[in-house]
Amino acid sequence: MAAWRLMAVFAICAVELSGLMAVARAEELKSAQPARIVVTGEGSVRTPPDYAVISGGVTIRAKTAKEAAAADAKLMAAVVAALRDAGIAQEDIQTSRYSVAPVYAAPQQNTEAKLTGFSASNRISAKVSDIDNVGDIIDRLIGAGATDIGGVHFMHSDISKTLDEARQAAVADARRKAQVYAEAAGIRLGNVIWITEDPAYTPPYPMAAARVSAAAPTPIAAGEDTLRAQITVGFDIAQ
Repeated sequence: MAAWRLMAVFAICAVELSGLMAVARAEELKSAQPARIVVTGEGSVRTPPDYAVISGGVTIRAKTAKEAAAADAKLMAAVVAALRDAGIAQEDIQTSRYSVAPVYAAPQQNTEAKLTGFSASNRISAKVSDIDNVGDIIDRLIGAGATDIGGVHFMHSDISKTLDEARQAAVADARRKAQVYAEAAGIRLGNVIWITEDPAYTPPYPMAAARVSAAAPTPIAAGEDTLRAQITVGFDIAQ
């Protein structure tokens, strides 16, 4: 056989071999990619809060900074005493803000603002373990001289435990959805490949600030909070 014919045969064989290798490589890559069903699972749990945090304080105006600070301190002592009388432990009472600042009258046209006095403000937060006493404690604060109640935050002491219940419900929801898809597609659902959690929980908003008024007992409703968990789950397809 002539040399050029032999080289042509070798070239053809090489092309065919290269094609077969390419097909085999494509099949290998295809089999290496795991078939998956990806779904989102959601779970929620309703639970009542087990303690509250009340924030409030005193704001006083006077001619001098010293007078404002002294008057503010006197009223705040009475406010703290009211909390202690209501059974709030000293370690559960914390100063959150304190300030003494000048107060100016609104400036007239082409004139400088005029100093009219000073303002002293002292705010505290108090942890209330007995939810049922929140309204009574607010009334006590107002009666002791608090000029504002900034908000009531209802909280959970063991939020992780409750969220874990929501997470378990989210996994069950994801598996249910994946099973529906698998049956509809005529395939068998395999094992869980991966799970990612989406940040779905948002702490409850604090109540609106209460205005100073002691005409009637302050009604406070703790209600329940809904804690949610959201996950994304990837399932394999059973062969």
